[in-house]
Amino acid sequence: MKDKKTTYFDLFASFFRIGLFTFGGGYVIVTLMKQKFVDELHWIQEDEMLDLIAIAQSAPGAIAVNVSTFIGYKIAGVLGGVIATLGLVFPSLVIIIAIAAVLGNVSELPAVKNAFAGIRVGVAVLMINSVIKLAKAAIVDWKAVLIFLAVFGGAVFTPVSPMIYIVAAGVAGILLKTWEVKAK
Repeated sequence: MKDKKTTYFDLFASFFRIGLFTFGGGYVIVTLMKQKFVDELHWIQEDEMLDLIAIAQSAPGAIAVNVSTFIGYKIAGVLGGVIATLGLVFPSLVIIIAIAAVLGNVSELPAVKNAFAGIRVGVAVLMINSVIKLAKAAIVDWKAVLIFLAVFGGAVFTPVSPMIYIVAAGVAGILLKTWEVKAK
């Protein structure tokens, strides 16, 4: 452990609470992780969080699970990565099993349909908020604006795999930074 005050239980409990009380996709959870581990607990720095998000997007699997694994590893090594991941997914596993047991009986009820419609809208808002916060932290100069515009335009108007855009953005970042250094 980097911080002797931080225990494996603290790590598990922090991710467990995020997994238990977060509804929505990976980006909603990632925003809450940033608030918890960067802003509140100061276990990692904001630039480290952005790097972990970028790596997690590039790795196979769910982004929230990947980010939790990377944060746990950053804080407490391999065992920390395992504990953080288990903490995040355990509540979902239990909840999904419980929901699956009863959902078939209630999924057609008007109240349930209306609740899901409202939840979808709320999740969309949380995802947009996450994107705005990530963009503010990541788009810091004209080079980042160029990469953003190119990736955004390509992602919206072409059917190319997101993985291609992630790799291309990384290569563009390397080339633009190298060009900037040589120009000096």
